[in-house]
Amino acid sequence: MSKVFVFDHPLIQHKLTYIRSVETGTKEFRELVDEVATLMAFEITRDMPLVETEVETPVTKTKSMILAGKKMGIVPILRAGIGMVDGILKLIPAAKVGHIGLYRDPQTLQPVEYYVKLPADVEERDFIVVDPMLATGGSAIEAINSLKKRGATSIKFMCLIAAPEGVELLQQAHPDVDVYIAALDEKLNDHGYIVPGLGDAGDRLFGTK
Repeated sequence: MSKVFVFDHPLIQHKLTYIRSVETGTKEFRELVDEVATLMAFEITRDMPLVETEVETPVTKTKSMILAGKKMGIVPILRAGIGMVDGILKLIPAAKVGHIGLYRDPQTLQPVEYYVKLPADVEERDFIVVDPMLATGGSAIEAINSLKKRGATSIKFMCLIAAPEGVELLQQAHPDVDVYIAALDEKLNDHGYIVPGLGDAGDRLFGTK
């Protein structure tokens, strides 16, 4: 079974409080999501492999460590996932960015893929799938399905806020995908919204209703 990491870093928790607040406007909301994504990227990359190299300092030559060159990919689930991409790219600027668009079928209520654009070398990359919310889990599961169908073998999922129901279903569907979240909330309500949550992440990021 995949692992679930809940980040308890004080800066993440502090900023998440303002992300939740109904008083926070679009501009500040967007900036806070960006900042939390950067902080989460710091944690999610903790196990990236390193290799030794030689560097010349102003004093002498020495052995030091650099990243081993494993290729990274960031895949936001449209549209709200876009709000987390720049924050991650601040730390991993060489990562390629793909996009997966899903809509909910009004009859079956299941997510349906409508847009996928990924780097050409999918098999060679470690992917981080990002979406601010993990509610029912349907979108995350389908986005990871889309990646796997195209050859991806190394995938992590990262979100700000998750409901226990969504985490459980994601783990069942993809036991090889670790889940990284800033807060594990109480439950889903009857409309599929996370409680206490933060409302609709896409509307709050882009100022739509």
